[in-house]
Amino acid sequence: MGSYLEAYGSHEALRAKRARAIKLGTAGVLLAALLGLVLFFTFRNFREENQVKTFLQLLRDQQYQDAYRMWGCTEVHPCPNYPFTAFRDDWEPGSAHTDAASASVGNVESCGSGVLIQVNYAQSKPVALWVERGSNIISFSPWPECPGRHWRLGAFFKSLLGK
Repeated sequence: MGSYLEAYGSHEALRAKRARAIKLGTAGVLLAALLGLVLFFTFRNFREENQVKTFLQLLRDQQYQDAYRMWGCTEVHPCPNYPFTAFRDDWEPGSAHTDAASASVGNVESCGSGVLIQVNYAQSKPVALWVERGSNIISFSPWPECPGRHWRLGAFFKSLLGK
């Protein structure tokens, strides 16, 4: 039988391995949480942005009936406050938003049940569109930007990158 001092320090190596495993595990969890947050804030409005990009592409292709359907309106059931003739007056050639080729998605903000997406034009004022989250129906936004105070982290990082 060994003496007491022969086993002295044998648990220190095991304790150091456990401490290292805990540190690596904690760092891994924090890194995964940070990556998850970055992915969430990058892709949380992905569907709504694609809906507006599809709408702009339909306007470029002059498929106004299909674009009108993206507003939740059809020829059979037109929108009561936005008939197809008014839609064409707003979006077809000769209107303020004629240059669909130069249209691009600008600022994107989440507001409650929808997403406010700014569409920028080269020769005219930007247009604020609203995309409802559940149905992906497009309409004009009631505000130029979301009401209330907001963190403008996206605009801040874009300004740092020079975009």
